[in-house]
Amino acid sequence: MFQALLRVYQTSTFIPKPRSEVFAFFCDAKNLERITPPTLQFHILEQTTKNITQGTEFEYQLKIHGVPVRWRSKIIDWKPEEKFTDIQIKGPYKKWHHTHTFEEVESGTLMTDTVLYQLRGGRLIDLLAGWWVKKDVAKIFSYREQVIQNYF
Repeated sequence: MFQALLRVYQTSTFIPKPRSEVFAFFCDAKNLERITPPTLQFHILEQTTKNITQGTEFEYQLKIHGVPVRWRSKIIDWKPEEKFTDIQIKGPYKKWHHTHTFEEVESGTLMTDTVLYQLRGGRLIDLLAGWWVKKDVAKIFSYREQVIQNYF
């Protein structure tokens, strides 16, 4: 069977605050609940370390179009004030690799999210649902951008 496509989603947000302040916001896992659309009913169930660092794992519960989902992720790269990367260990995707970068720019910070993701179920599922998932991912990040802009 042919595998689903490996897709890339990328978006950048300018935040008129110093990089240290922006990164600190993302060091608090509770802010992930704040920046996730309420329709997903997203809740963190477990965080394996008190402070987020390389190796920290999270267990989440959410609903995707009303369907309950458990998601476990792990921080595989942690460079304070520069970037961090989380991957899905268990969840709805075959692959989920999300890198957050924080670049100091004139009068603020440019935050870039780059997500590599692949659907489960092979090429047919990808052809049938890939556009739908792509739209959902874009909506989630659009919501995040609005919340982050309002927060800062």
